Amino acid sequence: MPKVKFGFKCAYYSKITVGQNGAITYATPIKLKGAVSMSLSPAGNEVEFYAEDGLYYSDSANNGYNGSLELALVQEDFLKDILGEVEDTNKVLQENVTISASPFALLCEFTTDDGAKKFCFYNCTASRPDLGAKTKGESKEVQTETLSLKIRPNADGLVKVSTKTDTPAEVINSWYESVYTPTTTPTI
Repeated sequence: MPKVKFGFKCAYYSKITVGQNGAITYATPIKLKGAVSMSLSPAGNEVEFYAEDGLYYSDSANNGYNGSLELALVQEDFLKDILGEVEDTNKVLQENVTISASPFALLCEFTTDDGAKKFCFYNCTASRPDLGAKTKGESKEVQTETLSLKIRPNADGLVKVSTKTDTPAEVINSWYESVYTPTTTPTI
């Protein structure tokens, strides 16, 4: 069982397609090169209801996560596949307000003292990264790009899955080949 985490790597995205019947399919995952960091905060609210002079009912809503994904540079295939930029015949990328971003699954791993802990977040959207640059001075300073992320539950309620130290090797070794599908549905 891991005690600490100290690294982040292997970010992949998988474009989501929703069929006319509502069925979700995931494209083959594509590596997001230059993964630097990811920071996610839970989204949702706490419900507290008071009656009979005290807390009568308490619950919380799991609306997924909000956060950010920092990359060395956002690569062109992500700009086209997910953010909807279009390449013209002169190999120039166009951003157009009439095109919407596509949802995707995000796969990644944290490095721990006990190996890798792999994650899959199922229903992600990303905003366009900030644009900026600054001149090079006496020394080079790497400038990264950050995507704002919203991760929401799928229609079936699934938000994320993650591996454990006893997850079978065949699951671990094939993690980035396709989006993981849980083998059981939780009972409520």
